[in-house]
Amino acid sequence: MDTQTVAVGDLSAHLARPEGGSDGVMLLLPMITGIDAQVRTFAADVAATGINALVWDPWHGPSLDDTPQERLFELMGQLDDETCLSEMGALLDYAHGDLGARRVGVMGWCLGGRFALLLGARDARLANVVAYHPSIWDPAPANHALDTVALAATTTAPVMVLHAGADTILTTGTFEALQAALQSRESGATIVHAYPGAEHGFSAPARHDNVVNKAAWELSWPQVLAFAKATLG
Repeated sequence: MDTQTVAVGDLSAHLARPEGGSDGVMLLLPMITGIDAQVRTFAADVAATGINALVWDPWHGPSLDDTPQERLFELMGQLDDETCLSEMGALLDYAHGDLGARRVGVMGWCLGGRFALLLGARDARLANVVAYHPSIWDPAPANHALDTVALAATTTAPVMVLHAGADTILTTGTFEALQAALQSRESGATIVHAYPGAEHGFSAPARHDNVVNKAAWELSWPQVLAFAKATLG
C-alpha cells in the first residue's frame, strides 16, 4: 500500500492506494478529528480491500493529532455547506481525472456522515453513499443551510446508514424521517443498520471502552467494506 498527501488545487488530501492500483475510489469524509491517525487507519483498511481511499481535510491542516478537540469544535461551527460540497466536488473531479477512477463512492463519519448524504444528493456520479452515525442536529445549527433529510430523498445511488441507537445528536424522530426519505426513492438501494445502545461516534477507538460501541464497530466495519467493494465493482 502507498500513502501520500496530494494537492488538489489549493486543497490537500490524504491518499491511500492499494498495491497494483485500482479504478475504484472511496472519498472519505472525517469526523471532527480531521485527518488524524484514526482516519488514516480507516483509509488503510479501505485500500487493503483493493480500493483507493481519498480523504477530505475539513480543517485544512489541523487534526486531533496536533490540535485540541475544543478548537476543532470551534472550526466545525464555521463550516459552510456549499463551500464544503465544492471542495468535495473538486476531490471527485480529481478521483475521476488524475486517479482514473471508473467508479467513486463516498463514506463519512459524524459531520462527514451528514456531508456524505448531502454529496450523494448533489452529485449523481457517486456509486454509493455510506453514512456512519451522521450528525443531523434537531434543531439544525445556523451554519447547516441544507436540509439533509429532505435532500436524501433525491439521491439515486445505493445508500448505507449505520445508526447508533443511543445517539443523542441524530434523534429517533430524525432517524425515522431519514429512513423514510431514503425508502421513498424510486431507485437506489437503502441499507440501514441500527445498533441498539451504541453511542454517537461508536466507530472511534476512543469510545471502545464501551463494549457496545466496540461490538457495533466490529460488526459494522466489515459489512461497510463489503458494500463499498460490491458497489464499486
